[in-house]
Amino acid sequence: MGCSTKERFAEGEMEIRKVSVVTDNPAIDTQMMRNYVRQLPGMENGKRVHHAYDTVQTRLTCEDLVTALSNQGYLHADVKSSVYVRPKTAGDRNPKCEVMYFLHPGEPYMVRDIKYDIRDARIDTLLRGIPVSDRYIVAGKTFSVADLNAERSMIAGFLQDRGYYRFNKDFIRFEADTVRGQKTVDLTLLLLPYRANNNAKEEPHPCYTVRKINYLPGGGDEKVVLRNSVLDVSTELREGMPYSASALQGTYQRFARLQALRYTNIRFREIVDTLTVPADSMAMAEALYDVDDDVQPDSVAGKSVRYALDCDIQLSSRKPNSISVQPEGTNTAGDLGAAVSLTYSNRNLFHGSETFSLQLRGAYEAITKLEGYNDKNYIEYGLESKVQFPRFIAPFISNSFKRNIQSTSELSVSYNLQNRPEFHRRVFSTAWRYKWSEPHHHTSYKLDMIDLNYIYMPWISETFRQDYLDSDDNRNAILRYNYEDLFIMKIGFGLSYNNGTNAYKFSIETAGNILNGFANAFDFKKNDDGQYTLFNIAYAQYVKGDFDATHVMKLSPGSELVFHGRLGIAYPYGNSRILPFEKRYFSGGANSVRGWAVRGLGPGKYGGTDGRIDFINQTGDIKLDLNMEYRMFLFWKLYGAVFVDVGNIWTIREYENQPGGQFKFNEFYKQLAAAYGVGVRLNFGYFILRFDCGMKAVNPAYTKQREHYPIFHPDLSRDFAFHFGVGYPF
Repeated sequence: MGCSTKERFAEGEMEIRKVSVVTDNPAIDTQMMRNYVRQLPGMENGKRVHHAYDTVQTRLTCEDLVTALSNQGYLHADVKSSVYVRPKTAGDRNPKCEVMYFLHPGEPYMVRDIKYDIRDARIDTLLRGIPVSDRYIVAGKTFSVADLNAERSMIAGFLQDRGYYRFNKDFIRFEADTVRGQKTVDLTLLLLPYRANNNAKEEPHPCYTVRKINYLPGGGDEKVVLRNSVLDVSTELREGMPYSASALQGTYQRFARLQALRYTNIRFREIVDTLTVPADSMAMAEALYDVDDDVQPDSVAGKSVRYALDCDIQLSSRKPNSISVQPEGTNTAGDLGAAVSLTYSNRNLFHGSETFSLQLRGAYEAITKLEGYNDKNYIEYGLESKVQFPRFIAPFISNSFKRNIQSTSELSVSYNLQNRPEFHRRVFSTAWRYKWSEPHHHTSYKLDMIDLNYIYMPWISETFRQDYLDSDDNRNAILRYNYEDLFIMKIGFGLSYNNGTNAYKFSIETAGNILNGFANAFDFKKNDDGQYTLFNIAYAQYVKGDFDATHVMKLSPGSELVFHGRLGIAYPYGNSRILPFEKRYFSGGANSVRGWAVRGLGPGKYGGTDGRIDFINQTGDIKLDLNMEYRMFLFWKLYGAVFVDVGNIWTIREYENQPGGQFKFNEFYKQLAAAYGVGVRLNFGYFILRFDCGMKAVNPAYTKQREHYPIFHPDLSRDFAFHFGVGYPF
């Protein structure tokens, strides 16, 4: 831009310390208009820059601002600048100044009328079919150059999806006429005829059909490794149909999702057929070519011309098999350990890019500070197998539906063995689930058709049983339920939407209903607690729903304000009075109310046993989180954050050992906890390291009045929490 950026200034030069953009029209986004200012103090590429005031750059900035306002419809806009020189202080070598730009846009011009000058009859017919809701230029709307460009791009894309392979937005021009004495503009859209090159004659725009699709290997001794049915479903371009740019992009995306392929390259070869026929025999020519009604052959001087494309899809495959080893260190409440995973993968199991994986995991942890137990160590072994199909595997699903979505189907089976000093646990799981998405609508879905979990407790230490399980109070009832054999058979559905500004997630799952139907129909046996059993094992029955919403408000380049809310409700019924521990909610921690440690808050005004964290009792059936976070760029890859969190958990039923934990409409808002804090993030692009420092502001679990509002009586040892996380909290 030609501005002067210096650390040292010549004698008499002024350093710019502040730049303001103000306007007398509240409809103007002054923050956006700052992007046209050529000299701004601040940060560039992570370094602080100092600009020497330059009158030429100021004049050019005024001209750029006038142009920007004109492009927004303010055709008679005026921009003025003023410079305020600060008084020199002791130690100042050069004077410092503040520059202010005053924007006087005036009244915006409106589009009064729009006409079309299209000398291609076929294109004229197509464009008249575009609904008004899809157009950017309509009568009565504010005139805007951005809308003109958007209209050109929309029309070009519209035609490119209907066979016009050679069309681009440069064939579209706009002529604008202002009406004297009125703030209105009359527009004329000109669609220029096709010319193959500068020396070629003008002619109607050619419309192409896809004649033939060929699948070719990547090169060398490679072969096309995918089945024909997979190739067909992955190809959105269709033989005998008009060329479509969207279908081309969709074909690239579908093949890119196939793990069996390294890359895909699609090329077209143009085919032009010309047949000379008498003028009264055109219908015969059209019949000979068997052209779709929407794509008729061109007719010039008694000639029938058909434009076609042969499509070559070149597929380069990956090596199908791989083995990976992943070591890791563990630290659970100060107990150190190590784990290692060995994974075998096959990326093309049935020649349809099905991904098969088999993972073996082993872990060991040395447990300290555990008295009264013979064995002091923790050992875990796990085996998990998955097969993922890159398509929807289900009966009665049409091929058109499969082509219109991006989907996967997954079958998983796993077995996990855990040996602790207190108990031994075995978990067997199997699931069949679907995932699919609609990329153009930013929406994705997940359906767990069936998810089975069998939890088996072959051994429990006598010490653990006596200390925690052999008691009739409600606290140990919750604890005991989670250390009994249990069968969970659930189904679930989830939906998520994310357009970069707003993100929503909704999920619901339910367990035990199908089994309960069979239990009632076939009179299953009951255990001593009155629960139906399957193979002498009680099954869980509950329903659980979660809703999560996030809104991102961009304030300036590098800074944003993020709002987040989450509500979750789970209800055990029928064969269960208590939720399985894994399905219960907890509050506090790096992704919740950050003034509390993980599982350190709630339910309600319950504060844990003797003020300590009680990981079993500090769980609930209802969860509410409300968060607000301001994020800003600092320097290099470092970002800062300031946040406020509000939330808590509650139980649906009253439990004697969780006093104050039950949700009540006339009480819950008084039991909302609040926290505030600051954080830093190291953003490396592909992952983010996060460090947050939270302080309690409002504590519903107070025993003394001073503890109720720690924001007025802070105590670091009591109210401070430090959190480390990977990725943003929401």
